[in-house]
Amino acid sequence: MLHIDLDQFLAAVEILRRPELRGRPVVVGGDGDPAKRGVVSTASYEARAHGVHSGLPLRTAARRCPDAVFLPVDREVYEASSARVMATLREFGTVEELGWDEAFLAVDGDEPEEVARRIQARVHAATALACTVGIGQNRLQAKLATGLGKPAGVFRLTDATWFTVLGDQPTDALWGIGPKTAKRLATVGIDTIAQLAAADPRMLAARFGPAIGPWLVRLASGQDSSSVTSAPHVPRSRGRETTYQHDLDDWDAVRREVASLARRVADDLAAERRPVSRVVVKVRYVPFTTRTHGHTPTTPTREATAIEQAALAALDRFTERRPVRLLGVRAEFRAEP
Repeated sequence: MLHIDLDQFLAAVEILRRPELRGRPVVVGGDGDPAKRGVVSTASYEARAHGVHSGLPLRTAARRCPDAVFLPVDREVYEASSARVMATLREFGTVEELGWDEAFLAVDGDEPEEVARRIQARVHAATALACTVGIGQNRLQAKLATGLGKPAGVFRLTDATWFTVLGDQPTDALWGIGPKTAKRLATVGIDTIAQLAAADPRMLAARFGPAIGPWLVRLASGQDSSSVTSAPHVPRSRGRETTYQHDLDDWDAVRREVASLARRVADDLAAERRPVSRVVVKVRYVPFTTRTHGHTPTTPTREATAIEQAALAALDRFTERRPVRLLGVRAEFRAEP
């Protein structure tokens, strides 16, 4: 299994359009104005050296790196560049796209490093973009290997090297474990990947559930039975969110905004034939605390009115009436049998 990840993708595309920016700190996000609210989508490595990273508020990025060049997100250009990369990868085998800038690739042969280097050369020849290639015996190993190979490198993980390379790393270094799960694991004395791999699956099943507990142990052991598929990605949800340039202090206004977002989501779903089983509302309070609540309609629905009512019901579960800087509404689809 190979995992291909384009290095600083959005920033790299912008630098190709503006060669004079090469070597300078570049930040892509929002409408490119750090005086307005928005978050960083991608930062060049020069900007990352100043602590700028994806998800950081643009205003904070400007404080950390005042010499950075801020550029707006240009979705159509990135999609076109991504399409050229993915077409190039398909010359080598079955490709599973994970987004604009990364994909899994299943290849045959005993020299995956050689294949990886050929992929890098072909992607660069076709697009002038650099990529990192991770190699593993499964998807999990390949994904983590990519992070170890950046930037523009090739790195290989195997069953034999897994614990040597990753055993002492914290549990949230694993693909699939976030900060919250890592904190829960720490409460039972599990801080590293090696400790998690050695944990009793029955104990973890009691704490995390009969499926998740044993899965965590397999994950920490570098095991992953999933295969690469070229089937189109089917989203599990559709959503909309808005960051407001001025805080919303009036919760009647918050309610109107949530209703408006819900109607926009319903419009987005007009062409979908899958029913919505749950509606989730996200509220980001000032300065940067985010909370979510969901509501499940009595029956799965495609109706705009029902989606709006479910969003407002979810909003009613928020008890704090502090000023709000961001609102989001997400409609989750019912799983198909």
